[in-house]
Amino acid sequence: MSGSIAQGTSQTHGNTHILHFMVRIPRPMEDVWAAVATPAGLGAWCTAVDVLEPRLDGAVTLRDLGSGRVTAWDVDRVAEYTVEGGGRIRFHLERDGEAGTTLRFTHEFQGEQASETGWRARFERLIARVESLPRTRPQSPPEPAGQEPLPGQLT
Repeated sequence: MSGSIAQGTSQTHGNTHILHFMVRIPRPMEDVWAAVATPAGLGAWCTAVDVLEPRLDGAVTLRDLGSGRVTAWDVDRVAEYTVEGGGRIRFHLERDGEAGTTLRFTHEFQGEQASETGWRARFERLIARVESLPRTRPQSPPEPAGQEPLPGQLT
């Protein structure tokens, strides 16, 4: 199974634009979190990160988007960066079944610099990147409950 990117939506309120995407990635949240909340992760698919203090109100500098502050931080679930010139960029992760993740993305900005096409291309890189990484936890079938060990099997 490979990831998918739902059709993006765009809203405009005066000079403020809001893009929303829902991206499904067939990997655990821990794998996706590292891709949206670490310098190496973001740098691999989105933009180079010069500064990222992983905490609420920490400093952040996203090379192609701007410098600012971490405006929301809920470990393993929400990373939001508000940068001058680049607006507010929010990654909200939710579990999707046993081993999948749904990323709800919002980019709120002024002017015309961002586009659905540009973010869609980034998300395609994100999916490819996360799917190519080793899994953080092995996928093994659950052991049946209440079964006696086989002769010679260690318990």
